[in-house]
Amino acid sequence: MIRVGVIGAIGYAGRELIRILGIHPQAELTAAIELEAGKHVGEVMPALNKTADVVLETFDAQQLAKKCDAVFMALHGGIAMDLIPPLREAGVKVIDMGPDFRLKNTSAFKQYYGMDHRAADLLDEAVYGLAPYYRDALANTSLVAVPGCYVMSVLFPLRPLVDGISREFPVIVDAISGVSGAGRSLHEIFHFPEMNENVRAYKLGIHQHTPEIEQELGGEVMVQFTPHVGPYTRGILSTITLRPLESLDVAACYERYANEPFLRVLGEGKLAEVRYVRGSNFCDFGWVMDKRTGNLIIVSAIDNLFGGTAGMAVQCMNIMFGLDETAGLSFGGMAP
Repeated sequence: MIRVGVIGAIGYAGRELIRILGIHPQAELTAAIELEAGKHVGEVMPALNKTADVVLETFDAQQLAKKCDAVFMALHGGIAMDLIPPLREAGVKVIDMGPDFRLKNTSAFKQYYGMDHRAADLLDEAVYGLAPYYRDALANTSLVAVPGCYVMSVLFPLRPLVDGISREFPVIVDAISGVSGAGRSLHEIFHFPEMNENVRAYKLGIHQHTPEIEQELGGEVMVQFTPHVGPYTRGILSTITLRPLESLDVAACYERYANEPFLRVLGEGKLAEVRYVRGSNFCDFGWVMDKRTGNLIIVSAIDNLFGGTAGMAVQCMNIMFGLDETAGLSFGGMAP
């Protein structure tokens, strides 16, 4: 049994992770770290009562090393980079669900996150946690940087097509996320009267996921990424518009996903919907070729908390420890 700790246990991503671990056949939650130390997980999060039997505690790398084989970081940017070095020194495997080790370029990190990277010496060790593309590296690493939720909804459909995308035009990504994507912290713009019956775009031209997407497309494709937030709880729908080269065979490119357990290629003329992936680790996508404009339009859907964060983190853990990759993740979408 793999002993697992979660740092940032009561945030939305941490809660989803604990929910998954509650049914994982080969992993056991042995430590949960939060500011509300001393309280039982079930007391703070009633939805998880009787699924996790741990008491919240404060961070201590040496104590965690005694209790855990792996520790998940469910933290905002800029925090994990200070906590991961002592955990790695103590010999603990770390799966970071935040952004601190996603970007390899420290200048880009400072530009988009507004801070210097304080653990740059670990960037070479960190493996980007996009399982279908980095399985071999994940099986041999002790530090994983799980991709951003928006990013996965874009990379899964785009990456197989990179060689067939025209470089004369940027790839246009318009994506909308449920309010849980903003995290648990309070902010006026996410209050019910502000968000109900409303949709808003944000961080146009400066969103931190832009360099992450471009990095994982080989630095060869420019992406215009525009995120939105809508008045629903979870899920991301991304509409991706690109100009394909004449030689691009979309269906043939996606044949590489035929044996991927959590990628569902819907096919041409079939468009993804959030309701079919909600509460699951699946990413669905389909496409339409607009002959009038010459553009290829792809629509993808993912659950930002499960498939976009906690589920991929557990999938990476499974690979790291040589387990069945789907262990603890075989949920269908919650529809209705």
